[in-house]
Order: sequence, then C-alpha cells, then structure tokens
Amino acid sequence: MEYKEIVSVTGLSGLYQLLSTKSDGAIVRNIGDKTTKFISARQHNVTPLESIEVYTIAENVRLQNVFQKMQEHETTIPLIDHKTASKTDITGYFKSVFPEFDEDRVYASDMKKMLKWYDLLQSNDLLHFEKEEEETVAEEAVEAPVELVATPVEVAAPETTTTEEVPEEKAPKKTAKKKKAE
Repeated sequence: MEYKEIVSVTGLSGLYQLLSTKSDGAIVRNIGDKTTKFISARQHNVTPLESIEVYTIAENVRLQNVFQKMQEHETTIPLIDHKTASKTDITGYFKSVFPEFDEDRVYASDMKKMLKWYDLLQSNDLLHFEKEEEETVAEEAVEAPVELVATPVEVAAPETTTTEEVPEEKAPKKTAKKKKAE
C-alpha cells in the first residue's frame, strides 16, 4: 500500500485504502482493522490524503509536508496523545512542530484529526513519501537541456484544377430523386 492510495471518507472515522472505484461509489479497506466495505457516492465523499492541504500564513502546504515535519521533530518533541490532550496542548504542539500554520483557519479539531491520522499511518508503517523521486526528476530536468529543433514540413502545392465546374453535392441528390420517381 502506498500513501497515494490512502483516502479519508466523510462521515467515517479513520483512514482507508482505496481499492476500486465504481460509478456509484468506491470499495475501500480500513487501515486500522483491515475490513473492506463499499462506500456509496450518494452518502460519502472520498478524499485522497495527497490532495489535502493545510492553511499556513503564506501558501497552503500539503498534509504530507506536515507529516514529514512531525516525523523530523519526533525525537525532539514527543508526539502527544490525541485522545487525552487538551485544545491548548494540541495547538502548542503544532506551533512547535509547524510554526507556519494559520491558527485562525486551522481548528483544534483539524489538528486532532491530523494527530490521529499520523498515529495510524505510523503504526501501519505508511509514512514513506515520494520525496526522493520528485527530487531526482527535478534534477534530471535541470541537467538535461531541452533542445527545440524545428523540422521543416513540406507542404504540397494545391493541385490546379481545370476550368470545369465541379457540381455541388446537392445537385446529384436531386437528380437521384428524379430517377427514382421515374
């Protein structure tokens, strides 16, 4: 299972692996208890974790970046328990780990959900992000210069037609109808 397969489902707690999509919903597997179920598109929205962004003071950042910061600071700042921590404890933790987040637009309930998701991803060893691949692709793009080469295209001169008139398409249809009538 990869990070890009993990989704959040509205109305259901926890995280899910997206197994298959259908026109009327999706089939997902719960990451925590490994149960598989069908999620109706009429009742639930399915959101991939890689598309979720967190408000910051400057530009929004992907949830993946917040998880990476939490991973980096795990040795210096212990992860707090999302079940017993108060609102001020959770806000203080996020200020120390990710000081750029916007306190006015990121609610304590959102931070608590991020802590819960991080704990779930960590316990299932799913905090492996594709950062290395993105960097190598960017490096290759910088190293390999792009050459634009224009290849000449031969355009054939239009054939000259004789002075005969070309009958319109409608004329043969009219004559065909007359022949059928006779």
